[in-house]
Amino acid sequence: MDYRKTPDENGLPQPTPAGSSLAPFRVGSVRFLNAVPLTRGLETQVVFATPSELAAGLQRDALDAALVSVTEVLLHDRYDVLDGLAIISRGEVQSVFLAHRRPLAEMREVCCDTASLTSVNLLRVLLAERGLRPTFNPLPHYDFAALPDYTLLIGDTALDFARSPHAHEIWDLGRAWDELTKLPFVYAVWALRRGLEHGALRRQLARAGQLGIQTLDTIIRERTDYDYDFRKTYLTHRLHYTLGEEEKRGLAKFIELLRRHGAQPVFEPQFWPGDGH
Repeated sequence: MDYRKTPDENGLPQPTPAGSSLAPFRVGSVRFLNAVPLTRGLETQVVFATPSELAAGLQRDALDAALVSVTEVLLHDRYDVLDGLAIISRGEVQSVFLAHRRPLAEMREVCCDTASLTSVNLLRVLLAERGLRPTFNPLPHYDFAALPDYTLLIGDTALDFARSPHAHEIWDLGRAWDELTKLPFVYAVWALRRGLEHGALRRQLARAGQLGIQTLDTIIRERTDYDYDFRKTYLTHRLHYTLGEEEKRGLAKFIELLRRHGAQPVFEPQFWPGDGH
């Protein structure tokens, strides 16, 4: 799909409908390596943005669907969720972590990647379970040589930092969640604008995700991010993409902890099947 050179009034580029299998739907995703399998075959048909930008686009109805941080769905009762597919970890995830130069117990302030949503809330509940309630502030810059003592990083930025020289220790949030709950953690889901006739869109997204899972070896071989061994470990051992009953139990536990430690309402996700029915 081609994109118009100028964005619409909401600041998002608009797909041209001719020849597009996703048209007339406006769909967004992230450029992170971890999301690549879920947009297999649709790479030229989606708007790419950060998780927080995608959430804002959905809230303005500038997008009809987006692969977003799961807390966007849990904290706003305006979406349906595509069942069966998500970005999930079982233990160490490598791309969501707190980089810290001092002990966690001394933390009074944490600076957070402004692109993140779910990871901020995950860090908040993990720390609250330890009796820690620091102040959360936006990360002022991405200068790895001068990061604050406590910094939350996500996605490819986190991977870049972890693979570069640094003086921080890394507290992997996927591993911390696993140690706390013994359950998978769901980071991102396909959110669909409620009230839309989205059966055809669900079929398209489900097919793309299944194709990505089935051709994961090809994705690992053909991508150029980092190196082959890293891509293989990251996409086959650190992450998985099938949202089943065990993953939903992990999501239910996250909802429980959000309600325990947060001040705003947390909504139950409404799942819709990928067969379009």
